[in-house]
Amino acid sequence: MSNIVKGAFILTLASFLSKFLGMIYVIPFNALVGTTGGTLFSFAYTPYSIFISLSTVGIPVAVSKFVSKYNSLGDYETSYKMFKIASKIMAITGIVAFLVLFFSSEWLAHLMITSDDPVGITVEDVTFVTRMVSIALLIIPVMSISRGFFQGYETMMPTAVSQVVESIIRVLCILVGSFVIIKVMGGSIVTAVGFSTFAAFIGALASCIVLYIYWKKTKPTINQQLEMQQKSYNVSTKELLVELFQYAGPFILVGLAIPLYQLVDQFTFERAMVASGLEEIWESTYSYINYYGHKIVIIPMTIATGLSLSILPTLTKSFTQNDRELLNNQINQALQIVFVLVIPAAAGIAILSNETYGALYGLNDIAGQLLAWYSPVVLLFGLFSVSAAILQGINEQRFAVISLLAGLLVKILLNVQLIHWFGAKGAIFGTALASGIAVLLNLVHIKKSINFSYKQLFKRTILILIFTAIMVIAIWIVKIILEFIIPADTHMGVIIHLMVGVMAGGGVYLYLAHISTLLERVLGKRISIDLIKRKRSR
Repeated sequence: MSNIVKGAFILTLASFLSKFLGMIYVIPFNALVGTTGGTLFSFAYTPYSIFISLSTVGIPVAVSKFVSKYNSLGDYETSYKMFKIASKIMAITGIVAFLVLFFSSEWLAHLMITSDDPVGITVEDVTFVTRMVSIALLIIPVMSISRGFFQGYETMMPTAVSQVVESIIRVLCILVGSFVIIKVMGGSIVTAVGFSTFAAFIGALASCIVLYIYWKKTKPTINQQLEMQQKSYNVSTKELLVELFQYAGPFILVGLAIPLYQLVDQFTFERAMVASGLEEIWESTYSYINYYGHKIVIIPMTIATGLSLSILPTLTKSFTQNDRELLNNQINQALQIVFVLVIPAAAGIAILSNETYGALYGLNDIAGQLLAWYSPVVLLFGLFSVSAAILQGINEQRFAVISLLAGLLVKILLNVQLIHWFGAKGAIFGTALASGIAVLLNLVHIKKSINFSYKQLFKRTILILIFTAIMVIAIWIVKIILEFIIPADTHMGVIIHLMVGVMAGGGVYLYLAHISTLLERVLGKRISIDLIKRKRSR
């Protein structure tokens, strides 16, 4: 199994578990706080996510690339020196980010809630929960730099384990805290959501403990490498910082793609819906799209997230060593993994949207329809993540910023008008246009930069689309048959429809992909066989 696939699957598994926990906990959380709590939680978390990216200024991923580069040259001293410098920078920027978000939270809340007589959520509510989540900024940047250092050594387990532990502790705090506040103490939804956002700080502390344990185990190996090192490039601190920020600068906006799109919705959705005469449903539909629905569609993107994190050190090494054949193979494999796994997942969510939302959060036709429109966008999210990582690996990271800004400009200019035309779906269409433009620009630039050919990717994508179409037909037939036996008008009914639909559709797709050798060619023989065996054992 290649390093890129190993790293991708380790990080993908960790990301999947984290995202899965992030989706599952929302079921009881929704029962406790409802759509109001979901919208309020999202209003606090989006600026928080943006401030995380701003406080780390792209340094953790840049350190991953930096460490990989100098380790491949045998200069471990320079790698370690950069890690120590970057850790100090992260500690400072974390404190600054906390202070800025904490004291600007009321101003941001006024920009999000513009109605003179808001329905449900108030400026004070948004201010409170935003201040609670801002505390996590004190430690997350330092935690992130440690993950980047380990990834530069092509060691993905510390990141994976710490990520899962962080998610488990955070979810437990959210659910237990919300239950105690609302059911035991009789507190308000706002208080419960405020504590839930504070759980990000508690989860980050748990992650830091895990990373410290891995650091203690890894330190002797690092010391041995430093002692045996024969060649040093003697890079000065100033030169290190210049090179680091050359790598890191473009990472700032690239990591902000989805939060920035959601931030545009936060500043425009309420006013556009109110202006369209839909003020009574703006709060619920916003939560259907950007909180509860987003939790579902983002799970397939964990494939791309794992790839984008693990591909960078490997691509950097191939690019640094000028091994163009290997570089092209790695890029082909990265993109094909996204297509072969995310396309059927997105299609499955779309055709089973009512069943998926109903099984998780309760029957809701409007939410199911919005989820069906939103699910294909996850492919664009994944492609942007991976294509941006590829650009960074071939030293074209600046263009990833240009493509993101182009897409973001489209979202800003068209979002309000699209909501006026299509209602809540307009926000989804705006995001799809924005991310689609960014992806297209990235792919074109990759081709121009290294003369990359998409011929093989195009051929296999046609095959993937054919198999996905057959899968969708199979699910559709199963749904029709099930409707005569168990109508999907009860909670148990939609759960059964979802389970049978997923097994039927997934089984058909995996079978076709296996007998055609598609899985073997894209994922590697060992992995494809393991996937089929797991599927048959269920």
